[in-house]
Amino acid sequence: MPITEMLSRNARMYPEETALIERDPALGRRREITWLEFENMANKIAGALLERGIGQGDKVAILLMNCLEWLPIYFGILKTGALAVPLNFRYTSEEIKRCLAIVEARALFYESQFTERIAAIKDDLNCVDYYIYVGEDCPQGAESFSEILAQLPPDDPGIALADTDDAALYFTSGTTGAPKPILLTHANLVSACITENRHHLQQHEDNFLCIPPLYHTGAKMHWFGSLIVGSKAVILRGVKPHWILEAVSEERVTIVWLLVPWAQDILDAIESGEVNLKDYHLDQWRLMHIGAQPVPPSLIIRWKKYFPNHMYDTNYGLSESTGPGCVHLGIENI
Repeated sequence: MPITEMLSRNARMYPEETALIERDPALGRRREITWLEFENMANKIAGALLERGIGQGDKVAILLMNCLEWLPIYFGILKTGALAVPLNFRYTSEEIKRCLAIVEARALFYESQFTERIAAIKDDLNCVDYYIYVGEDCPQGAESFSEILAQLPPDDPGIALADTDDAALYFTSGTTGAPKPILLTHANLVSACITENRHHLQQHEDNFLCIPPLYHTGAKMHWFGSLIVGSKAVILRGVKPHWILEAVSEERVTIVWLLVPWAQDILDAIESGEVNLKDYHLDQWRLMHIGAQPVPPSLIIRWKKYFPNHMYDTNYGLSESTGPGCVHLGIENI
């Protein structure tokens, strides 16, 4: 089945349960949506794109920081039969222009951090017909995301999708060269759901803390292990140790994916007295996993000293192999 069916199933089975939470501690902001709200937002986005003549085989780019709207936009694109094209938020104007031109993107979702970068190249982007702005104070020449959604019903677009249909283009540089797109089908994405869930054994009661960028296959496809069982996830904007521990404690998070610097920072904060683990509710936290870079064994030995009851996992992936799990030796293979 196409991956969009998993979202629709969760909306039917768990309509009032929380699907996604966004925490932005720097702004003191917390937002959440249920599975039904997630599905309805994706349906509205799909309807907006279809109204603009965007559908099967077209490409729609996403240039956003991690936020509550990111995944509904992604699934809304997929529901039309179009291909989602996530872009690295670190790209320069010229890199954005190159990527959009390569895939011939017909629409772009973006936010305030990228207004200047888009303005610098907009006159040269002949392929992009629609600019959709996520946030307040929509700039001239773009359409307001919130206004578009307010005008549309949450009806499923009813587009028939097959497992073999193209779903997304992910830009990757590999070890050298300029970014180049790789193609993933709906079957690829569903395979990532199954692989991630078998590796980390997510259950419906779990809660996944996502910190790395959603434009990358790693973060999104680690979340896919939650999607397949309808469990909630927390999107955290910020990597300070006390922000991470607060999110785990207050949201009752059970699974956390960290990168090496963040794990190191948490340990250093504990040992310096910057944070006190007794101030947080962490008993439910069952798994910490790391990937994306070499992991020093000494780091995990230190981690186990402070979190002896945690399961631990190292796993690696490739965009070309549909994200995480390309290399996986099993939980506790330290």
